[in-house]
Amino acid sequence: CQGGHNGTEPGAMRQRGNGTGRAAAEGCSGVSVAFPLTMMITGIVGNALAMLLVSRSYRAKESRRKRSFLLCIGSLALTDLLGQLLTSPIVISVYLSNRAWHAIDPSGHLCAFFGFSMTVFGLCPLFIASAMAVERTLAIRAPHWYASHMKTRVTKAVLLGIWLAVFAFALLPIAGLGQYTLQWPGTWCFISTGDSQLTGSLFFASTFAVLGLLSLVVTVVCNLATIEALVSRCRTKATAARSSKQWGRIAMETLIQLLGIMCVLSACWSPLLVTMLKMIFSHTSFEHCKGFSSEAQSSELHKECNFFLIAVRLASLNQILDPWVYLLLRKILLQKFCQAANAVSKCSNNELKERSITLTEEIRRTAA
Repeated sequence: CQGGHNGTEPGAMRQRGNGTGRAAAEGCSGVSVAFPLTMMITGIVGNALAMLLVSRSYRAKESRRKRSFLLCIGSLALTDLLGQLLTSPIVISVYLSNRAWHAIDPSGHLCAFFGFSMTVFGLCPLFIASAMAVERTLAIRAPHWYASHMKTRVTKAVLLGIWLAVFAFALLPIAGLGQYTLQWPGTWCFISTGDSQLTGSLFFASTFAVLGLLSLVVTVVCNLATIEALVSRCRTKATAARSSKQWGRIAMETLIQLLGIMCVLSACWSPLLVTMLKMIFSHTSFEHCKGFSSEAQSSELHKECNFFLIAVRLASLNQILDPWVYLLLRKILLQKFCQAANAVSKCSNNELKERSITLTEEIRRTAA
C-alpha cells in the first residue's frame, strides 16, 4: 500500500468522501505496516552510513582525484535519505491511523506535498545516476580532458542544476499544469494519468515518464561505453606483467559495480515508467482500483492494481539499494571475491604440493 503522488483536487477529494475513503481503508486493513517501516529503517541506515563514508573519504588527501565522484555519491545518498524521511512517515501514519486519507487531509495539501516529494525524489536520483555515469565515461575514455576540465566546482554546479530543475518541474501541478491525485489503496499520492480531458495532466505525466526513461538510457549507454573502454584497456595492460594484476583487479571491481548499477536501475524503475506511459496512451488510471464494478472485472483489475503497487515499491526500493550498489557493497564484494579467489588458489597450490610430494616419494621408493 505504498505509493507516489496525489493529483486529486481538494474539492474532488471531499466529494468522493466516505465511499472512496472507506474502500481505501478497507483495502489497507489487511496489509501489514511492516513493509514501509522496514523500507524506511533500511533506507535511513544505508544512506546515513554511505554519507558517513563519503565524508571521510572526501577529506582524505589521497582522494582528491575522486572528489567529483564522491560528491555525486554523497548527493545521491542525501537525496535518497531525504526522500525516505519525507514520504515514509506519511505512509506509515496513514497505515496506523486506519482512517481514510480525506479524514487526515481534508484540504488536499498533504497529498500535494506527498506527490511533490515523490516527483522530486524520484527524478533527482535518476538524473544524478546519469551524471555519475557520464562522469565515469569521461574519466575512462577522455582522461586528459577530464583531468583538466572536470573540477569539483563543475560537479557542484551540475548537481545544483539538477536539483533546481527537478524542483521547478515538480511545482508545475501546483501552478496548474498537471495533477497529484490520491492513488489506490488510499495511502499515497502520485501523478494523475487518467484524465484525458486535461492536456496539462497528460503532458506532466508523460514528461515525467519520458525524462525517467531517458535518464535510464543515458546511464546504460554510458556504463556500456565505460565497460567497453575498460575491457580494451585491460587487453592493453595485459602485456605489462607488473601492472596487469592491479589493473585487472580494479577493472573487475568496476565492471561488477557498473553491471550492478544497470541491473538495479532498470529493474527498479522500468516497470513504473513503462506502466505510466501505457496508462497515458490508453487514457486509463489506477483510480478505478478504488472500487470494482463487477466480479468479472474484479480479478483482472486486482492484478493490474497489484502490479502497479509492485512497480511503485520497486521504485521506492531503489532509494534503499543506491548506497549499497554505489559504495557499500563495492568493498564488501571485492573482499569476498578476493577471499574466494585466494581460497581457490591456496587449495590448488596445496593439491599441487601434495601431488609433487607423493610423486617424489614414489620415485625414491622405485629407485631404492
